[in-house]
Amino acid sequence: MVITLLGTGTSSGIPLIGCRCDVCRSLDYRDKRLRVSVYVETQGKCFVIDTGPDFRQQMLREDITQLDAVIFTHQHKDHTAGLDDVRAFNFLQNKDMPVYGRLQVLEQLKREFEYVFADYRYPGIPRLQLHEITNTPFDVLGVTFTPIDVLHHRLPVFGFRIGNFAYLTDVNHIPEAELAKLQNLDVLILGALQRETHISHFNLQQAIDVVSILKPQVTYFTHLSHKMGRHAEVEKELPAHIRLGFDGLKIKLED
Repeated sequence: MVITLLGTGTSSGIPLIGCRCDVCRSLDYRDKRLRVSVYVETQGKCFVIDTGPDFRQQMLREDITQLDAVIFTHQHKDHTAGLDDVRAFNFLQNKDMPVYGRLQVLEQLKREFEYVFADYRYPGIPRLQLHEITNTPFDVLGVTFTPIDVLHHRLPVFGFRIGNFAYLTDVNHIPEAELAKLQNLDVLILGALQRETHISHFNLQQAIDVVSILKPQVTYFTHLSHKMGRHAEVEKELPAHIRLGFDGLKIKLED
C-alpha cells in the first residue's frame, strides 16, 4: 500500500489569501498546503478520499493516471469542490467513476453538481456512479473500507480504515465504539487544526491525546492551519512516532 498526501491544509489552504504571517510567508515547501485529500494505492487499485478545490492541481503534481473510485468523508466544499475534474479520468479510462458517500453527501452532490445528474446530459460532463455507504464495512473493487463514524462539531463525518491504515480528518470527537475500530494500526492520519481549541476540529494537544489512546506505530497530522506554526518548528516538539504530514508525502506499508 502506498498513501500519498495530496493536500494537508485546512479549508483556506496555506498560504492564506492576504496573510503575512511567518507560516504563510515561509519558503519551506512543507508549509505550502493545498486542501486536504489523500490518494491510496493498494491491491492494484487506486482511490482518492475527497476531491477538494485543488483536486486538478494535485492530480497533475503527482502525475496520477489511474483513479478507480472516489470516497467522500463529508459534504463540506473544501472536500467536494473538485469533483467535476474526475471527468478527465472518465475520458482517460473510458468508464464511469464510482463515488461513495453517506446519503447526505450524495444528496448534496446532486444539488451542487445538478448538471451532472440532469435528464439532458451535456457532452463532456462527468460520468458518475453514486453508491450510498453507511457505518458498515463496504467493498470497492475487492478492497474493504471500514467507516469510522466521528463528529465534526455536530456534523457526522466518516473516517476510513483500509487494512492497518486509517484516515480521519475534520473531527473533534470519536465515540468509544469507533475507537475500537482503530486498534493495531500501522499508520494513522489524523486531523489536528491548530494549537488553540476549536469548535469542530481537534487541536494539537487533543490529537496527541487520541494518539496516546490508540497507539498506532506512526501518526501523521493533517488538515493543518497556519495557526499551527511552521512545520520545522512544530516537528521539534513532537515525539518520534508523531509527525506533521506535508503535501506530496508518500507513506509505504504492507497490504
